[in-house]
Amino acid sequence: MAGITTTSSCSIHPFKQPITLSHLQSKPYLHFPTSFTFNTCRITCRYGGGGNYSRQGDNRRPKQNSDDDPALDISRIKSNNVRLIDEEQNMVGVVSKSAAIQMAEDAELDLFIVSPDADPPVVRLMDYKKYKYEQQKKKKDQLKKNAAQRMDQKELKMGYNIDVHDYTVRLKAAQRFLKDGDKVKLIVSLKGRENEFKNNAIELMQRFRGDVGELAVEESKNYKDRNMTMVLVPNKAAIQKEAPKKKEKSTGTGTGTETQVSASV
Repeated sequence: MAGITTTSSCSIHPFKQPITLSHLQSKPYLHFPTSFTFNTCRITCRYGGGGNYSRQGDNRRPKQNSDDDPALDISRIKSNNVRLIDEEQNMVGVVSKSAAIQMAEDAELDLFIVSPDADPPVVRLMDYKKYKYEQQKKKKDQLKKNAAQRMDQKELKMGYNIDVHDYTVRLKAAQRFLKDGDKVKLIVSLKGRENEFKNNAIELMQRFRGDVGELAVEESKNYKDRNMTMVLVPNKAAIQKEAPKKKEKSTGTGTGTETQVSASV
Protein backbone atom coordinates (compact mmCIF):
# COMPACT_ATOMS: atom_id res chain seq x y z
CA MET A 1 0.00 0.00 0.00
CA ALA A 2 1.36 3.44 -0.93
CA GLY A 3 0.79 6.39 1.36
CA ILE A 4 -0.70 9.50 -0.29
CA THR A 5 0.09 13.01 0.90
CA THR A 6 -1.33 16.27 -0.47
CA THR A 7 -0.20 19.86 -0.05
CA SER A 8 -2.26 22.43 1.87
CA SER A 9 -2.94 24.32 -1.38
CA CYS A 10 -4.80 21.39 -2.84
CA SER A 11 -8.37 22.41 -3.82
CA ILE A 12 -9.79 18.92 -4.09
CA HIS A 13 -11.40 17.05 -1.27
CA PRO A 14 -9.47 14.30 0.55
CA PHE A 15 -9.71 10.89 -1.00
CA LYS A 16 -12.62 8.90 0.31
CA GLN A 17 -11.04 5.62 -0.73
CA PRO A 18 -7.32 4.76 -0.36
CA ILE A 19 -5.49 4.70 -3.67
CA THR A 20 -3.55 1.52 -4.19
CA LEU A 21 -0.11 1.14 -5.71
CA SER A 22 -1.51 -0.88 -8.63
CA HIS A 23 -3.96 1.93 -9.39
CA LEU A 24 -1.21 4.53 -9.62
CA GLN A 25 1.06 2.31 -11.69
CA SER A 26 -1.75 1.64 -14.18
CA LYS A 27 -1.80 5.33 -15.17
CA PRO A 28 0.69 5.98 -17.99
CA TYR A 29 0.97 9.69 -17.20
CA LEU A 30 1.98 9.02 -13.61
CA HIS A 31 5.61 8.28 -12.75
CA PHE A 32 5.67 6.45 -9.47
CA PRO A 33 7.24 7.04 -6.95
CA THR A 34 8.15 10.62 -8.01
CA SER A 35 5.90 13.62 -7.31
CA PHE A 36 3.37 14.73 -9.92
CA THR A 37 0.69 17.43 -10.37
CA PHE A 38 -2.91 16.59 -11.12
CA ASN A 39 -5.58 19.37 -11.47
CA THR A 40 -3.30 21.91 -9.72
CA CYS A 41 -3.02 19.54 -6.75
CA ARG A 42 0.41 18.25 -5.96
CA ILE A 43 0.33 14.61 -4.93
CA THR A 44 3.34 12.82 -3.54
CA CYS A 45 3.49 9.04 -3.48
CA ARG A 46 5.87 7.34 -1.10
CA TYR A 47 6.52 4.08 0.61
CA GLY A 48 5.88 4.31 4.27
CA GLY A 49 3.66 3.43 7.16
CA GLY A 50 4.24 1.24 10.10
CA GLY A 51 4.17 -2.50 10.40
CA ASN A 52 6.30 -5.07 8.67
CA TYR A 53 5.60 -3.88 5.13
CA SER A 54 7.56 -5.77 2.52
CA ARG A 55 7.86 -4.89 -1.15
CA GLN A 56 6.89 -7.72 -3.43
CA GLY A 57 9.84 -9.19 -5.24
CA ASP A 58 12.43 -8.04 -2.68
CA ASN A 59 14.88 -10.93 -2.63
CA ARG A 60 17.28 -9.54 -0.04
CA ARG A 61 18.24 -12.06 2.59
CA PRO A 62 17.89 -11.24 6.27
CA LYS A 63 21.06 -10.09 7.97
CA GLN A 64 22.97 -13.04 9.33
CA ASN A 65 23.57 -13.17 13.04
CA SER A 66 27.21 -12.51 13.87
CA ASP A 67 27.10 -15.44 16.26
CA ASP A 68 26.20 -17.90 13.47
CA ASP A 69 29.00 -20.34 12.87
CA PRO A 70 29.08 -23.61 10.89
CA ALA A 71 30.84 -25.28 13.81
CA LEU A 72 27.69 -24.72 15.90
CA ASP A 73 25.13 -25.67 13.24
CA ILE A 74 23.98 -29.02 14.61
CA SER A 75 21.59 -29.42 11.66
CA ARG A 76 24.66 -30.32 9.57
CA ILE A 77 24.81 -33.62 11.43
CA LYS A 78 22.47 -36.14 9.80
CA SER A 79 23.38 -39.00 12.10
CA ASN A 80 21.07 -39.78 15.03
CA ASN A 81 24.04 -40.47 17.29
CA VAL A 82 27.15 -38.48 18.15
CA ARG A 83 30.33 -39.08 20.10
CA LEU A 84 30.28 -36.53 22.92
CA ILE A 85 33.18 -34.84 24.74
CA ASP A 86 32.34 -32.86 27.88
CA GLU A 87 33.56 -29.38 28.83
CA GLU A 88 36.55 -30.87 30.67
CA GLN A 89 37.56 -32.67 27.44
CA ASN A 90 36.65 -36.05 28.89
CA MET A 91 35.10 -38.60 26.54
CA VAL A 92 31.45 -39.19 27.46
CA GLY A 93 30.84 -41.68 24.67
CA VAL A 94 28.20 -42.26 22.02
CA VAL A 95 24.84 -40.64 22.82
CA SER A 96 21.84 -39.61 20.77
CA LYS A 97 21.96 -36.23 19.08
CA SER A 98 18.90 -35.05 20.99
CA ALA A 99 20.48 -36.08 24.29
CA ALA A 100 23.67 -34.13 23.44
CA ILE A 101 21.59 -31.04 22.61
CA GLN A 102 19.70 -31.36 25.89
CA MET A 103 22.93 -31.72 27.87
CA ALA A 104 24.27 -28.54 26.24
CA GLU A 105 21.09 -26.65 27.10
CA ASP A 106 21.12 -27.90 30.69
CA ALA A 107 24.76 -26.84 31.14
CA GLU A 108 24.17 -23.53 29.28
CA LEU A 109 27.00 -24.40 26.92
CA ASP A 110 27.42 -24.64 23.15
CA LEU A 111 27.54 -27.90 21.24
CA PHE A 112 30.66 -27.55 19.10
CA ILE A 113 31.12 -29.85 16.10
CA VAL A 114 34.66 -31.20 16.24
CA SER A 115 34.52 -33.71 13.39
CA PRO A 116 31.32 -33.79 11.30
CA ASP A 117 32.60 -36.52 8.94
CA ALA A 118 33.50 -39.04 11.65
CA ASP A 119 31.30 -42.08 12.31
CA PRO A 120 29.58 -41.10 14.51
CA PRO A 121 30.30 -37.32 14.34
CA VAL A 122 32.30 -35.92 17.25
CA VAL A 123 30.89 -32.98 19.23
CA ARG A 124 32.04 -31.19 22.34
CA LEU A 125 30.42 -29.12 25.08
CA MET A 126 32.09 -25.73 25.47
CA ASP A 127 31.66 -22.00 25.91
CA TYR A 128 32.31 -21.19 22.26
CA LYS A 129 32.68 -17.41 22.68
CA LYS A 130 35.28 -17.93 25.39
CA TYR A 131 37.03 -20.53 23.23
CA LYS A 132 37.20 -18.16 20.23
CA TYR A 133 38.49 -15.33 22.42
CA GLU A 134 41.28 -17.52 23.80
CA GLN A 135 42.23 -18.70 20.31
CA GLN A 136 42.42 -15.13 19.01
CA LYS A 137 44.49 -14.08 22.00
CA LYS A 138 46.93 -16.95 21.43
CA LYS A 139 47.24 -15.98 17.78
CA LYS A 140 47.98 -12.35 18.67
CA ASP A 141 50.54 -13.38 21.27
CA GLN A 142 52.24 -15.66 18.75
CA LEU A 143 52.38 -12.86 16.17
CA LYS A 144 53.94 -10.54 18.75
CA LYS A 145 56.47 -13.22 19.68
CA ASN A 146 57.38 -13.81 16.04
CA ALA A 147 57.74 -10.07 15.47
CA ALA A 148 60.06 -9.81 18.48
CA GLN A 149 62.19 -12.70 17.24
CA ARG A 150 62.37 -11.45 13.67
CA MET A 151 65.68 -9.77 12.85
CA ASP A 152 66.15 -6.82 10.57
CA GLN A 153 69.28 -6.73 8.47
CA LYS A 154 71.39 -3.58 8.42
CA GLU A 155 73.97 -3.00 5.69
CA LEU A 156 77.30 -1.29 6.22
CA LYS A 157 79.44 -0.47 3.18
CA MET A 158 83.15 0.26 3.23
CA GLY A 159 85.95 0.81 0.76
CA TYR A 160 89.12 -1.25 1.09
CA ASN A 161 91.01 1.98 1.90
CA ILE A 162 88.56 3.46 4.42
CA ASP A 163 90.02 6.04 6.83
CA VAL A 164 90.15 5.72 10.60
CA HIS A 165 87.18 7.96 11.37
CA ASP A 166 84.78 6.30 8.93
CA TYR A 167 85.86 2.87 10.08
CA THR A 168 85.15 3.80 13.71
CA VAL A 169 81.73 5.15 12.80
CA ARG A 170 80.79 1.91 11.04
CA LEU A 171 82.14 -0.24 13.84
CA LYS A 172 80.07 1.61 16.46
CA ALA A 173 77.01 1.38 14.22
CA ALA A 174 77.51 -2.39 13.86
CA GLN A 175 77.81 -2.83 17.62
CA ARG A 176 74.65 -0.79 18.17
CA PHE A 177 72.69 -2.79 15.58
CA LEU A 178 73.79 -6.09 17.08
CA LYS A 179 72.81 -4.98 20.60
CA ASP A 180 69.40 -4.05 19.23
CA GLY A 181 69.01 -7.60 17.92
CA ASP A 182 69.59 -6.89 14.22
CA LYS A 183 71.81 -8.64 11.72
CA VAL A 184 74.69 -6.73 10.16
CA LYS A 185 75.76 -7.25 6.56
CA LEU A 186 79.22 -5.84 5.86
CA ILE A 187 79.94 -5.03 2.19
CA VAL A 188 83.29 -4.11 0.69
CA SER A 189 83.07 -3.30 -3.02
CA LEU A 190 86.00 -3.39 -5.43
CA LYS A 191 85.64 -1.46 -8.68
CA GLY A 192 87.81 -1.84 -11.75
CA ARG A 193 91.51 -2.05 -10.86
CA GLU A 194 90.67 -2.07 -7.14
CA ASN A 195 90.35 -5.84 -7.55
CA GLU A 196 94.17 -5.92 -7.28
CA PHE A 197 93.74 -4.98 -3.59
CA LYS A 198 91.41 -7.89 -2.83
CA ASN A 199 93.70 -9.21 -0.09
CA ASN A 200 93.59 -5.81 1.63
CA ALA A 201 89.78 -5.91 1.54
CA ILE A 202 89.74 -9.41 3.06
CA GLU A 203 92.08 -8.32 5.85
CA LEU A 204 89.84 -5.31 6.52
CA MET A 205 86.73 -7.49 6.85
CA GLN A 206 88.51 -9.95 9.13
CA ARG A 207 89.75 -7.09 11.32
CA PHE A 208 86.24 -5.66 11.48
CA ARG A 209 84.95 -9.06 12.56
CA GLY A 210 87.57 -9.17 15.32
CA ASP A 211 86.81 -5.63 16.52
CA VAL A 212 83.09 -6.45 16.83
CA GLY A 213 84.16 -9.14 19.26
CA GLU A 214 81.75 -11.47 21.09
CA LEU A 215 78.71 -9.40 20.25
CA ALA A 216 78.30 -11.27 16.97
CA VAL A 217 78.50 -14.71 15.44
CA GLU A 218 79.52 -15.04 11.81
CA GLU A 219 76.60 -16.40 9.79
CA SER A 220 78.06 -16.31 6.28
CA LYS A 221 80.72 -14.67 4.13
CA ASN A 222 81.64 -14.36 0.47
CA TYR A 223 85.11 -13.25 -0.62
CA LYS A 224 84.87 -14.44 -4.24
CA ASP A 225 82.87 -11.65 -5.87
CA ARG A 226 83.83 -8.02 -6.32
CA ASN A 227 81.15 -7.17 -3.75
CA MET A 228 82.56 -9.11 -0.81
CA THR A 229 80.13 -9.67 2.05
CA MET A 230 80.02 -10.88 5.62
CA VAL A 231 76.82 -11.38 7.64
CA LEU A 232 77.00 -11.13 11.43
CA VAL A 233 74.15 -12.13 13.76
CA PRO A 234 73.77 -11.09 17.40
CA ASN A 235 75.32 -13.30 20.07
CA LYS A 236 72.50 -13.18 22.62
CA ALA A 237 74.58 -14.64 25.45
CA ALA A 238 77.27 -11.95 25.11
CA ILE A 239 74.69 -9.16 24.77
CA GLN A 240 72.93 -10.27 27.95
CA LYS A 241 76.26 -10.19 29.82
CA GLU A 242 76.84 -6.59 28.74
CA ALA A 243 73.42 -5.45 29.94
CA PRO A 244 74.34 -5.40 33.70
CA LYS A 245 77.56 -3.50 32.92
CA LYS A 246 75.62 -0.82 31.10
CA LYS A 247 73.30 -0.50 34.12
CA GLU A 248 76.26 -0.04 36.46
CA LYS A 249 77.68 2.74 34.26
CA SER A 250 74.34 4.56 34.25
CA THR A 251 74.24 4.54 38.09
CA GLY A 252 77.89 5.64 38.36
CA THR A 253 79.02 2.54 40.29
CA GLY A 254 81.10 1.11 37.50
CA THR A 255 84.06 2.27 35.47
CA GLY A 256 84.74 1.74 31.84
CA THR A 257 87.23 2.68 29.20
CA GLU A 258 86.43 3.35 25.59
CA THR A 259 88.46 1.32 23.09
CA GLN A 260 90.02 3.35 20.30
CA VAL A 261 90.08 1.50 16.98
CA SER A 262 92.85 1.84 14.48
CA ALA A 263 91.99 1.54 10.80
CA SER A 264 95.33 1.95 9.09
CA VAL A 265 95.52 -0.16 5.98
